Amino acid sequence: MISDRVKKGPDKTPHRSLFKAMGYTDEDLSRPLIGVVNAKSEIIPGHIHLDRICEAVKQGILAAGGTPIEVPAIGVCDGIAMGHIGMHYSLPTRELIADSTESLAMAHGFDGLVLIPNCDKIVPGMLMAAARINIPAIVVSGGPMLAGHMGCGKSLEKLSLSKTFEAVGAYEAGLIDDEKLKEYEDKSCPSCGSCSGMYTANSMNCLSEVIGMALPGNGTIPAVYGDRVALAKHAGMQIMKLVEKDIKPRDIMNEKAFRNALTMDMALGCSTNSMLHLPAIAHEAGVEISLDIANEISSKTPNLCHLAPAGPHYIEELNEAGGIPAVMKEISKLGLLALDNMTCTLKTVGENIEKAYNKNPELIRPVENPYSTTGGIAVLKGNIAPDGCVVKRSAVAPEMLKHSGPARVFNSEEEAIEAIFGGKIVAGDVVVILYEGPKGGPGMREMLSPTSALAGMKLDKEVALITDGRFSGASRGASIGHVSPEAMAGGPIGLVKEGDTIDIDINEGSINLRVSAEEMAERKKNFKAPEPKIKTGWLARYAKLVTSADKGAVLKVD
Repeated sequence: MISDRVKKGPDKTPHRSLFKAMGYTDEDLSRPLIGVVNAKSEIIPGHIHLDRICEAVKQGILAAGGTPIEVPAIGVCDGIAMGHIGMHYSLPTRELIADSTESLAMAHGFDGLVLIPNCDKIVPGMLMAAARINIPAIVVSGGPMLAGHMGCGKSLEKLSLSKTFEAVGAYEAGLIDDEKLKEYEDKSCPSCGSCSGMYTANSMNCLSEVIGMALPGNGTIPAVYGDRVALAKHAGMQIMKLVEKDIKPRDIMNEKAFRNALTMDMALGCSTNSMLHLPAIAHEAGVEISLDIANEISSKTPNLCHLAPAGPHYIEELNEAGGIPAVMKEISKLGLLALDNMTCTLKTVGENIEKAYNKNPELIRPVENPYSTTGGIAVLKGNIAPDGCVVKRSAVAPEMLKHSGPARVFNSEEEAIEAIFGGKIVAGDVVVILYEGPKGGPGMREMLSPTSALAGMKLDKEVALITDGRFSGASRGASIGHVSPEAMAGGPIGLVKEGDTIDIDINEGSINLRVSAEEMAERKKNFKAPEPKIKTGWLARYAKLVTSADKGAVLKVD
C-alpha cells in the first residue's frame, strides 16, 4: 500500500516534485509513508525528551521498510497551566490535537501513523484522531517521570508534583517554613517524563496499552530508561506490520476494548479524567460508553493498586512489579476481561498477558485481597447531579466515604482558594465550586490547587469538595467533580445555596441536596446563569459547541 499522493503517474508529478524539494528520493517515495506525530516541546517536562523517542521511532520505521515523516502536535502542561487563565485551555486542546492530527494525516495522505504523546490531553487527543481517521496507527508515549526523594534512611520521603501543591497548603497553614517549601520545589520532579503518580497522563498511557493501541510497557517504563527508547523502536517497526496487514484503529478500539479499559481503570485507580477521555475516544470510534456503564463495571471490579496520590507507590514501582500486563493477569482471574480482542501487537489481549505475573503482591494486590471489592472510581447520582458525577474513591479517606455538611458556595476556583487560605473553611464543610464546567469555565478547569490546599492544611479528611469542573489526577480526598448537568447549563448544582446540607455516600453512589423538590423547583424558576467569563477567541466558540461532562465533553453541532 503506497500513498495515493505519491504513486507513480503523470498526475502525481506535482506532488512528487514537492517531496523532492525536501530531499526525498524516489526510493523514499516508493515505500509506505508513515506520519510520526511528535508532541515534543520545551514547555512540558513530559515532552522535553520526545525528540529522542521520535528518532527511535523513525529508526524502527526505516529498519522495517517505511519512510518516516515527522509532523508536530501541540500540548499544554496542566501543572504549569494550573490556577490561572491557562487552565481554561487545557481540556479544549484535546480537540485541537485531534483536529490537527486529522488534518495533517488526511491532507498528506499518510499510509500509517505513529503517535508520540505523553501528557494529559495529548494522549486522548491523538487517540481520538486515530479512531476518527481510521488508518493504521500505534501509540508510543514518552514514559513516566521518576519519583523525587527528600531525606534519607528512615526519614526518606518519596515525592511527586502533588506533594509540591500540598506543600503550598501546609505553608499557608504555617506547618512548614520557606526552606522546606523550597526543598519540595527542588526535589519533587527530578527527571523528564509524565508526573510520577497515577495522575491523568499516566492513567491514559496505561489505558492506551489496555485498549490495545500501544505495546506492552507503554504505560509504565520510565522516560529515562533505555527500555523506553527500545520500545519506541519496536513501535516504529510494528506500524509497518499494521500497515501491511491493514489493521486499523477501529479494528482494535471496539466495545470490548473500551470495557477492558474501564475495567482496568477501576483496578488501577486511575484519574477521574479518564471518565472524560474514554467516552470521547469511544465516541470517535463509534462506540457508546457512559457513566452508567462505568458504574456497572466498577461494581464488580476490585481495586488492586493504590498509586500516588492514593498511596505510597509510583509508576516506576508498578513497572518493576510487572506493569499493566501483571495487573491485567490478576484481573483476568475473575473473567472480567475480553481476552480475545485484537491489539496492535497483532496478538490478542490474552496472548499479550500470557506470560505476565505479579512480582510484588504488596503493590499489585491479588484479587483475593483487594483494597476494595469495587473499583477505584465511583459514579454518584442524586438531585444535585441527576446525570452523574465522579470521584476517585481509592484516594478518599475511609472517614469521608460518607459525609454530610453545610454547603460553602463559590462561583469560581479563585473564590474558593481565597476562602481556604483565609481560614474560612472548617471541618465538616462541603465546598461547592460553580461555573467551572465545560461551558461555564469554559474548558472545565482542573482544580488541583484547592484540593491540595485542603490536603496540605490537613482538612482532606474533614472537608468535601464538589464542582461541575474537574480535578487533577493528583487530587486526593473527597473531591467530587464532573457534576452533570453543569451550573452554566441550568443544572441543579447551580441551585445550591450557602448553608444547605449536602449528603454524600460514595459507597452507595449517592449525592443529594437536603432540599425539597418543591423548593428546588422554586429556585429553578429564579435561576439565571451569569454572563460567560470568556466572550472572545476560540474558547467562546468551544463553549457553544461542547457537551456535558457525562458525555465526555466532546464537541457537537446541533
